[in-house]
Amino acid sequence: MKYTTYKSLYQLTAFSQLFPINAYIFEEQASLTVIDVGLNVFVKHIKKLARKLDKPVKFIILTHPHLDHIAGLDLLKKQFPEAKIVFSKRDTRLLNGDFSLDPSEFQGKIRGGFKEVETRPDIMVDEHDEIGSLKVINTPGHTPGSISLYNSSHKIIITGDAFQTKGGLAIAGDKRKFFPFPAFATWSKQTALQSAEKIAHLQIDCLATGHGKLLMNPDFKPAIKRLDNQISEEKN
Repeated sequence: MKYTTYKSLYQLTAFSQLFPINAYIFEEQASLTVIDVGLNVFVKHIKKLARKLDKPVKFIILTHPHLDHIAGLDLLKKQFPEAKIVFSKRDTRLLNGDFSLDPSEFQGKIRGGFKEVETRPDIMVDEHDEIGSLKVINTPGHTPGSISLYNSSHKIIITGDAFQTKGGLAIAGDKRKFFPFPAFATWSKQTALQSAEKIAHLQIDCLATGHGKLLMNPDFKPAIKRLDNQISEEKN
């Protein structure tokens, strides 16, 4: 397990060379928030770090319900039974096995691998809700209800798979040669592009994604242009 720290954010990375999967701990003044827990192997390391920081885990937030982001949830909840599970209102439907689409949504297949978990959300969030010092930003595209978490004090954003940094900075749906897997699991490229454009307007010193290293002072323009060109080419 690889550990990377930036201010109040701790990135835990499994399989860093081949298929990096990230989980995060965000340190608040009196508690900890876990963001995503892709595999059971993360749980003992999260527990060890929480013990080292000597603070309780108050919240466990899931950015979306693909198995590489929630597979360790049941085990993590057993280790931290008092922690509140936080999920987006929209993607809670996917967690419950409902893959239907709203009329206003892109009418394409919801993709990616899903795993049944027993744990259910205690809190369902939407745009601008706050969990501690983290503000919820709806960033659909990878899934219909993907969310990102933004801390304005440290200018940190944790985006799940709305972006990736493995294989180069890319938006969900942009198939990168050396790490195409998030693109394969993306529901709507156009929606993902709109979410990326929204994030690009924020002040961000640190970008934390589901796959890849932390990226400091990210320049989103090339990634936005790249996916925009791909979408235009597919339409022609």
